[in-house]
Amino acid sequence: MSHYQPGILATPVPPQARHMFFALESAAALPAALDNLMHLVDGKSAVVGFGESLVKALEGQIEGLRTFPALAGVGVDNPSTQHALWCWLHGEDRGELLNRSNAIEAALAPALRLVQMNETFRHMNGHDLTGYEDGTENPHAAAAVAAALVGEGADGTVGGSFAAIQQWQHDLKGFHGLSADEKDNIMGRRLSDNEELDDAPVSAHVKRTAQESFAPEAFVVRRSMPWIEGDRAGLMFLAFGFSLDAFEAQLRRMSGLEDGITDGLYRISRPITGGYYWCPPLKDGRLDLRALRVG
Repeated sequence: MSHYQPGILATPVPPQARHMFFALESAAALPAALDNLMHLVDGKSAVVGFGESLVKALEGQIEGLRTFPALAGVGVDNPSTQHALWCWLHGEDRGELLNRSNAIEAALAPALRLVQMNETFRHMNGHDLTGYEDGTENPHAAAAVAAALVGEGADGTVGGSFAAIQQWQHDLKGFHGLSADEKDNIMGRRLSDNEELDDAPVSAHVKRTAQESFAPEAFVVRRSMPWIEGDRAGLMFLAFGFSLDAFEAQLRRMSGLEDGITDGLYRISRPITGGYYWCPPLKDGRLDLRALRVG
């Protein structure tokens, strides 16, 4: 029986985490690298996702997987920085995460080369650095399972999930220079109590991404966390879905492609990366790669 990687739905988000992104260097070395990876990850403290290029290198095909689109909206750009493999490490201690990430990097060489690494952390009780709570509208329990995981299909696909990742860089100085009302209208919620504003403008982030307002409904499970690198900071947006369609529908509306109205969030933040990944299920506690004819 297949099971999902439990780190996908575990709440709250971990105190510390690392996002590791790898490029393919040697297809011939992939079998040994993937065998090493399967011994190092458990799906709980490390979630793994495969990009479309890596799936093709393995001569596999995952229905619904595609490369992140470089999506230009109304005055905004959503870049694509698609990579072959993504690992999301969870932990309590930054030093322990450093040691684990070094071990994974060594285990995947020379097949895969680390090209990007981002440290993230839980702020307050799961808040963005703007101070607003992130993931308020997340589905829970059975609804989260239905939104995030593939429920039926071929062996090695049930329990799988699709991850959409964007690193957003905030203009925090500019944001904190706004009035309280301007901030709330960008988000569509009151900072003071997290309540949704009935009279928020149509550009408010909450209204742009109201999951039940799409046809079909566009529910995803968000597991985003803040990041800080020197004087740069923002949110590493991460959403899981049983397909990539719900996230992409939200992104298109945010970008003004649906009605010409751009999400207010772009006033104070811009995405600087973008990638899609297929997260395989587990079988007997290990990554189930039967869909890729591996293992």
